[in-house]
Amino acid sequence: MNVVIVEDEKLSAEHLSLLLHRIDDTIQVVQYLDSVKNTVKTFQEGLQADLLFLDIHLADGNSFEIFTKTQIDIPIIFTTAYDNYAIQAFKQNSVDYLLKPISLKDLQFAIEKFKKQQNTTNKQLIENITIAYQQINKQYKTRFLVKSGQSIDTISTNNIHHFETQESLSFLITDKGHRYAIDYTLDQLETMLQPTVFFRINRKVIIHFQSIEKVTSYFNSRLSIQSKLLDGEAKIVSRERVNDFKQWLDS
Repeated sequence: MNVVIVEDEKLSAEHLSLLLHRIDDTIQVVQYLDSVKNTVKTFQEGLQADLLFLDIHLADGNSFEIFTKTQIDIPIIFTTAYDNYAIQAFKQNSVDYLLKPISLKDLQFAIEKFKKQQNTTNKQLIENITIAYQQINKQYKTRFLVKSGQSIDTISTNNIHHFETQESLSFLITDKGHRYAIDYTLDQLETMLQPTVFFRINRKVIIHFQSIEKVTSYFNSRLSIQSKLLDGEAKIVSRERVNDFKQWLDS
């Protein structure tokens, strides 16, 4: 198997190479690259390999820039010290990653996964990468402007308990129980809020993760959330959202 390592830290590249040879001495590192510019140039010149190990942060930019400048026709395993949101994006979209410092066990698992997924088309791979990149770089709202009498206040999303809708009106409720009317619908809010922090549990409520005190089973395969500012049907996770809600809690 021929592999390419794109890594701007020499010691990290050497460490990865040594681990690869320990796993399989037939693995050959055919090229080391250390920048976006060199990677684009080398692949445009026709570099061929079976697998690419790609660090996310390179000296001259984000490695995702590579895919906007040239076509990569081989499977990719990311090597990264990136934040948890990025890692979750890759996991959700079936893009392999190795978290630095790379361990032999993790590398073995990634190689085995690569071998099982060799039939994955390049088109699907690039689509997955694009989705992950969009998720990482999307800018979500961190605060909302609200009216309080004649004044305008700013509410940080960290201080929001939940959003709810009543009689076609939407409201922001803070963790202190203050309630403000807002101009956004819940459908709009779903696209504006960080999805790892907020979840729409039913047609009428989007809740902040930190607002959930306890979750219990409820009638008709639903779930009930214990939260100080929710009661009645507002605290019930609808049946069609239960599986997604459990995955969200586990993320």
